[in-house]
Formats: sequence, C-alpha cells, structure tokens
Amino acid sequence: MHAARHTDPAAIEAEVDDRPPSKSQKKRDSLALQDLGGELVALSSAQLARVDMPDALRLAVREAQRINSNGAKRRQMQYIGRLMREADPAPIQAALDAIKGVSAAAKAREQRLERLRARLIENEQGLADIAIAFASADLQQLRQLRRNALKEQELGKPPRAFREIFRVLRELDSASAQTPADPPEAHDDNQ
Repeated sequence: MHAARHTDPAAIEAEVDDRPPSKSQKKRDSLALQDLGGELVALSSAQLARVDMPDALRLAVREAQRINSNGAKRRQMQYIGRLMREADPAPIQAALDAIKGVSAAAKAREQRLERLRARLIENEQGLADIAIAFASADLQQLRQLRRNALKEQELGKPPRAFREIFRVLRELDSASAQTPADPPEAHDDNQ
C-alpha cells in the first residue's frame, strides 16, 4: 500500500497540497515580499501616492525612505516585509508594474509607438500615419529627425535621432491620452 501511494501521481499531488509550506518556502515568500517593499521604498513621493496600500505600510515605507543607517534600514525593511504579509500584494505589484511601465497596456502602447517609428523610418509615408494618429504632431520636425536617423544608420553613428523620434511619439501619445474627451466637447459646443 505504501508503494502504491508513491506511484500514483494524483495521490502524490494531493499529499503535497496538504502539507504546509516548508520553512524554505516561507523564507522565500518573506524575502519576495520584502523585495516588493524595497521597490516601494525606491519610489518617489508622487509615485508612492499612486499605490493603494494600507496606511501602516505607507508610513513604514516613508520612514524607510528617511533612514540613512544601514542597520536601521535593514530592520525597517524587515518590518515592511512583515506588514506586506498582512496586505494583499497583488494590487501593489500591479501598481508598481504600471509605474515601471511593464503593464500589458504600457507594453502594447510602446509596441504601437515602435511600429509607427519603424514605418516612418522605412518610408516617409509613415508621416501620414503619424498625422492621422496625432493631430498636433510637428511633421516637419519628424521629417528632419527621420533624415537624421537614416544618416546615422548609414554612417554607423549612435542612434540619437532614432531615439528622439520615439521620445516625440511618446510625448504626442501622452498628450493625446490626457485629453481624449476634449475634441468631442469642443465639437458639441460648436453645434
């Protein structure tokens, strides 16, 4: 009977699920929460304000940001890890991902902007795509950046203009995301 229990995968999985987490697993989980707390400590005040968390955790994070002593900082980080065990880490991680730009929406936005830049570099008709997507785009500036980027590629120089195109597209996208409701309101006022 003992040997049968070990050969049946379902029985082994059920047995594993019934056991409490090992001491090593608890330690890994605790360190992961402490690392998550460390990411909170590294945030600016404005970024920290955007993260929904318990008040005690927010106070502990702010205190850790003020501490200069290594020993005291380490103890404070352990305390933050303890507070993190009482909090739900999923929304905190999601907020950190959004701040760091690794959320799915942020990745999709970056990829869309990269495709726009690639179309612009491949063919000047990419300017038409950008003009459609962003009415406030300075097409002359983008045309000049495109010429500079192509010249940089040709001469094997660092891609400054190539990066600048992306920065301009990101600024245009951010500006259009902040005011999506303005054009319809203006249109309604004119009627």
